[in-house]
Amino acid sequence: MKALVLSGGSGTRLRPITHTSPKQLVPVANKPVLYYVLEDIAATGLTEVGIVVGETADEIQDAVGDGSKFGLRVTYLPQQLPLGLAHAVLIAREFLGDDDFVMYLGDNFIVGGITELVEEFRAERPDARILLTRVPNPVAFGVAELDAEGRVVGLEEKPRQPKSDLALVGVYLFSAAVHEAVRAIKPSWRGELEITHAIQWLIDHQHDVRSTTIQGYWKDTGNVTDMLEVNRLVLEGIEERVEGNVDAASEVIGRVRIEAGAQVRRSRIVGPAVIGAGTLISDSYIGPYTSISEDCRIADTEIEFSIVLRDARLEGICRVSASLVGRSASVTSAPRMPSGNTLVLGDHSEVQIAS
Repeated sequence: MKALVLSGGSGTRLRPITHTSPKQLVPVANKPVLYYVLEDIAATGLTEVGIVVGETADEIQDAVGDGSKFGLRVTYLPQQLPLGLAHAVLIAREFLGDDDFVMYLGDNFIVGGITELVEEFRAERPDARILLTRVPNPVAFGVAELDAEGRVVGLEEKPRQPKSDLALVGVYLFSAAVHEAVRAIKPSWRGELEITHAIQWLIDHQHDVRSTTIQGYWKDTGNVTDMLEVNRLVLEGIEERVEGNVDAASEVIGRVRIEAGAQVRRSRIVGPAVIGAGTLISDSYIGPYTSISEDCRIADTEIEFSIVLRDARLEGICRVSASLVGRSASVTSAPRMPSGNTLVLGDHSEVQIAS
């Protein structure tokens, strides 16, 4: 059995962050989301992984390498355009051969991993198994319809009138039967080969398609709100560890991880929080559910429930919350006179300024 990881999307919902970095490499608790995916796969005992990459291929390859640091052997599969999940299966045909495989979207996060699901699939050997979870807004997802016995009878991609509240989670398990299905379907109105259409083809042709409704936590980390929520969840489980330097005038409370080389001066940090290597925190308050990446400078600033990427600088800011600050970004206080705010913003930026 093999694994297929999809990391070729453009990440439009996370712009402007994804103008310069793949969405799969945006960190949660200072570790890229894609790393959690690869660790989940490694935990199942699978070793052969194909990663579908697009225009951000170089960054993905630099971050993952040959996969050996995860105990995996990685093959990169170029996808010229993001033409749908089923298209990714189509271009991975040679790599997958006739083996069963798990397909895992590289920006998804599942608490508890997928080991039990893979073991169950190997034992029962259906043609496909999909993961479902109940959501309040099914119009934004692929949605499954089950019969009275819980069998999958229909799938729709982002339906206007959903037939259930069961959304497809970004993990799928397939036998080689799916290859015939992805060859048989046509592009949707979105111009993409939809995996929901391929699974529907399997159902229509009497293949064994099963589902598992997960009770644990799942998130598609495709937007800032979900990134912050996943960051909060992961930080809940961190262990207290102080390897950096904290002076006597500072206070560290609760589960806080301060990496080697970080410095904390005259500041208060309330966990759960993580401070990356080489970062300097001075005269500041770092509140709960905050991840500060490596080599940042935080001075005379209050920040909580936020993610700050590497090399960023925040200085003289009275309050920052529920924010995602990009790499090498600079946020400083405006002069008192004349009153006003000076902004240099990229496309699709979002700014809120207190009046």
